[in-house]
Amino acid sequence: MRNRIRELREGAGLTQDQLAAQLRVTRQTVNAIENDKYNPTLELAFRLARFFGCPIEDVFQYSQRGKDQ
Repeated sequence: MRNRIRELREGAGLTQDQLAAQLRVTRQTVNAIENDKYNPTLELAFRLARFFGCPIEDVFQYSQRGKDQ
């Protein structure tokens, strides 16, 4: 799954620490999501989308390995 978290966060002028505080997660969680090392829970994915005011599909894009890459 690909995501636009870094792009959206930087566009909002936020650090990873600031975003993490808003979402009540650790900076390490934000970093791992941004670097595709962790897929957030469905609840956290929706919180991220709501925070940035976007549909979840604009934040996360599912791609099957080998097909949509």
